[in-house]
Amino acid sequence: MSSVPVGFIGLGTIGEPMAATLLRAGFALTVCGHTNMAPVERLREQGAQVVANPREVAAAGKIIVTCVPDAPQVDEVCLGADGIVHGAQAGTIVIDCSTIAPTESQRIAAALVEHGIQMLDAPISGGPARAATGELAIMVGGADEVFAQARPVLDALGANVTHVGPSGMGEVVKLVNNTILGSLMIAIAEAFTMAVKAGADAATAREVIMKSAGANFLLDQWLTDRMLKDNYDPGFATTLMQKDLGAALETARALGVPMMMTGLAYQLYELAEGQGYNKDDYSAISKIYQDAANVTIATGKPRKG
Repeated sequence: MSSVPVGFIGLGTIGEPMAATLLRAGFALTVCGHTNMAPVERLREQGAQVVANPREVAAAGKIIVTCVPDAPQVDEVCLGADGIVHGAQAGTIVIDCSTIAPTESQRIAAALVEHGIQMLDAPISGGPARAATGELAIMVGGADEVFAQARPVLDALGANVTHVGPSGMGEVVKLVNNTILGSLMIAIAEAFTMAVKAGADAATAREVIMKSAGANFLLDQWLTDRMLKDNYDPGFATTLMQKDLGAALETARALGVPMMMTGLAYQLYELAEGQGYNKDDYSAISKIYQDAANVTIATGKPRKG
């Protein structure tokens, strides 16, 4: 078992398997719940210590991993009334795996430093499956020496851990990643809806494209269990993709960078939320196109009537 005590806050779809991975790697782990206590109980059965709030998690851990939806939640768990800042000793490291605006991450990191607490912004990519196997891609912003101290925890969580620069740069690179993914998913939805409406078989089209210039990660790793099975069970939620695109647009506005395609993508994910797909996997954006064209990508059959 590792001698470094670790805390984990944010036991959602990705956070829970990340925490379980740390337990399997031998870390003494302390967790706390929020509204859904089921993940906490499952982790307790695997050996985690359970406490009441982030302050108590911080008191028990030397390195604290946070993985929550957005900047207000990061602020609350770090700086709130029962936050990490009130329980951590000087020298504690926070590894924030949330995807938030870089300016917000830098603000929270600066507030923690005033209390002797260091923070790395370390957003993740790979989804729940790779969280469960410790094979996430992790892009890390922060000081070199802090990154070195946190490396054992990061290496347990990810197969591809890269220090990309100072505070905030992990968030910048993650927003680049999700800006590409968000727009690419829409392009796939449009193209495959057209193909199937024309009479092509979606699985066959995918096989051909994977050997062509249009090959990409989503077609290779994501679509076979999603659009091609008409399955949009929760994975990476539509509402989270919209939130990340919003953070990218906010960052771009501050920098004076035009992002017209991302702006349209943001609106389309907002439309998907309005259609009730907010908790579905973000590949549910395809249902907007399938419904409009009255065709099902997975089967070629009409959606209605």
